[in-house]
Amino acid sequence: MPLMIYNTFTRKKEPFEPLTPGVVRMYTCGLTVYDYAHIGHARTYSNWDVIKRYLQYKGYEVIHVQNFTDVGHLTDDADQGEDKIIKRARERKVHPMELADYYIEEYLRVMDALKIKRPNIMPRATGHVPEMIELVNKLIKKGFAYETSRGIYFDVQKFPTYGKMSGLKLEELKSDQRLEHDPEKHHPADFALWIKADKSHIMQWPSPWGWGYPGWHIECSAMSMKYLGETLDIHGGGMDHIALHHPNERAQSEAATGKQFVRYWMHSAFLTIDKEKMSKSTGKFITAQEVIDRYGAEITRFYLISAHYRTTMDFSEQAMEQAREGYLRLIGTMEAVESYLQANNGPLNADLEPSEEAKKYQQQFEEAMDDDFNTPRALAVLHQFSSFLNSKIKKKEENLEQLRADYQLFLTLADVLAINPQPNDKIDPYVKLLLNIRQEARKNKNWELADSIRDELQQMGIKVEDHPWGTIYLLTKI
Repeated sequence: MPLMIYNTFTRKKEPFEPLTPGVVRMYTCGLTVYDYAHIGHARTYSNWDVIKRYLQYKGYEVIHVQNFTDVGHLTDDADQGEDKIIKRARERKVHPMELADYYIEEYLRVMDALKIKRPNIMPRATGHVPEMIELVNKLIKKGFAYETSRGIYFDVQKFPTYGKMSGLKLEELKSDQRLEHDPEKHHPADFALWIKADKSHIMQWPSPWGWGYPGWHIECSAMSMKYLGETLDIHGGGMDHIALHHPNERAQSEAATGKQFVRYWMHSAFLTIDKEKMSKSTGKFITAQEVIDRYGAEITRFYLISAHYRTTMDFSEQAMEQAREGYLRLIGTMEAVESYLQANNGPLNADLEPSEEAKKYQQQFEEAMDDDFNTPRALAVLHQFSSFLNSKIKKKEENLEQLRADYQLFLTLADVLAINPQPNDKIDPYVKLLLNIRQEARKNKNWELADSIRDELQQMGIKVEDHPWGTIYLLTKI
């Protein structure tokens, strides 16, 4: 069975075939950096991380680009209102670039804790204004864009398939209340490529049309094509991009190049609170850091990938507790196998092939992930594989090299989903010393000392949990 990906544009699953064999050019829409990343953002980027990891597992070279929007995204996505970053910077009494720098660092810190691999390239919109101006110029010369007193607009009526992704016809868009009815626009759905700025606007650049700044949509087209070429293999974003942002990206890109812009459009579903979409503008959201502080980065990550990326999740304490139990079962197997191998002087590595039983789990895991990256099914397979390894230990498996080979395969599959304990070589030496002292105290039944060390570790951001098969340590602060 080939890898099948649900293409939002065609509304069906399609066999994955990148433009260049063996290479995947992947672009995912990044944050507008005017606030902390919330748990819904963390879910989206965890999904893209799993997809990238699985593509790499299958042997593809993945060139991943993800932007930071630090100018041009207005408070209303349909080219109305004030620039989100300028508005927040004014409220905080800081320069917009200082604000953007701060939230970019905060975003990266949280994503690193969630084991989300950094993209190969992370361009900022403000660093690519010349490319945007060049792209706008090309659209004007080709007759797809026109100038008004407010800026340069894309003429959607010149692009016949404009509404194909959103499923809306131009006639229906005329009555869309979100769209501004500017008398200078040829059609209400025409969107800004370049916005002319008055002298008070703190972020603006010179252009053939006077001083101004880019529209939100042109930014992703310019940055993605600069680094990945005129045709991308995968373009990912949130479900909220289907109606406006991605149709606009597609229209302006294909109008400029005459080529297919994206082969596979992918969209991650929302994570809701009390069945309502998280929104920074309404203040109804929980930051990713808040969830990490409460449950730990590893359990948070496990929860975020426990549902299929196209299925809406509703955040709740019950769901987090279920994720905690599922994560600890898998980590418990890892601890149990390692302890068993060490106790019996088992090999650190195995030259043997995994057993046929273990290979069956690998096949089932791949079948799940090949079906549009079905992480719930893949997790179910890992749990079955985990039970198989635990049964070997209970039966006092004597072929330690075979056990090690099967276990190494289990770790390889778990790593696709970033499920792995904190490596010992990354633990601070002082923390490692405390952990060793605590372990010795527990052996000697010195519960008072063990508890005091546990409390100290908790203050340092390390949650200690004792289980029959061993003790694990969960990162809660980053």
